[in-house]
Amino acid sequence: MELPADLPNRSFPRLIQNEATTEIPVHLLFRDEAGPAPAPARSSPAAPAAPVRPAVVGSRRGGPDEPSRPRRRVPAPARPAPGVDPALVERPARTLPGAAGVLAGACGAVGCVLTSWWAGVLPPLAVEVLRLPSVTGAGLGLPQWAAYAGAGALGLLGFGGLARGRTGRAWVLQRFGRYRGTVRRGGLLWVNPLVPRRRVDVRLRHWRSEPLPAADADGVALRVAVLVVWRVRDTARAALGVDDHEGYLRDCVEAALARVTVRAAGGARQTAEAAGEALTRLVAREAEPVGIEVFSVRPARVEYDPEVAGAMHRRSVAALDARDRAGALTSVVDSVEDTVTRLTMRGLVDLDAGERKVLVRDLTVAFCAGRRETIP
Repeated sequence: MELPADLPNRSFPRLIQNEATTEIPVHLLFRDEAGPAPAPARSSPAAPAAPVRPAVVGSRRGGPDEPSRPRRRVPAPARPAPGVDPALVERPARTLPGAAGVLAGACGAVGCVLTSWWAGVLPPLAVEVLRLPSVTGAGLGLPQWAAYAGAGALGLLGFGGLARGRTGRAWVLQRFGRYRGTVRRGGLLWVNPLVPRRRVDVRLRHWRSEPLPAADADGVALRVAVLVVWRVRDTARAALGVDDHEGYLRDCVEAALARVTVRAAGGARQTAEAAGEALTRLVAREAEPVGIEVFSVRPARVEYDPEVAGAMHRRSVAALDARDRAGALTSVVDSVEDTVTRLTMRGLVDLDAGERKVLVRDLTVAFCAGRRETIP
């Protein structure tokens, strides 16, 4: 289509009636400068004003004119670990050797016997056996009852405070609701019988959890049984800083499984080790403030949730079948290529393009049929 010759000289109606328009050269819209050019200042009022340069649209950062800069990722602030009373720290309790308790109890018993002899209420047979002199009893008066009370209290405190400490077990002592110390010694000890005791197991312990909910990298529901190796390091915090330290550890493991991706059975060993390291780090961080030392948290058994187990089993079988088919096809293609190359290089056949295609097809069919017959 030919344009009229007087097209540049024609006058067209303005599309915008109330605004003045100016021409902007197209090649100036895509300059490399980022920002409009400043207008030159006048040297004097009489000097003619310099023509104002047209506005320029600067190039966008990160566009094709300038390579994009990688954005710096700001790490998320670490969540503060739970804390307990800083004054609640394990310290040894005051105890005495067991011999002191035995001696005090024996003294109390002897005092009761002598008080009975003094009061004249000791049986004659006991007097003869103990070879005590025969005296006229003074009767049960106030002094005798006071002696009975003192000797009996000494005997009860002596024999009642005897305790047998065991290796790997500890006692946490409290008095009037305050922590008074921890007894970790073994053997025969004397502990104040008026102080309540709470036994805590401080041995190295293994705990195998029940199947807990988890998820893999694709979000598929899993059931994971976790093996935890741990022990109580600070008995004061484990017994008094939390209601139930075993239940707290169980909850920490379940919370860590919700934050760590676990690979289903049959995955790579490196992935399983990475999941175990992540679980150990998270659980140890959460359990340290309450006096629990966690050595390892390892997935012992990983299986799919019963609701998706059937579908994931079919998916795994299909993936194995596809992998086997791909391997078989690759083997057949390599065999055909090797056969055709050997025949051509040794000069046994002289084939053009069409004959070569027919030979490749026949060999492929033959190799595939033979492989299908050998597969049970």
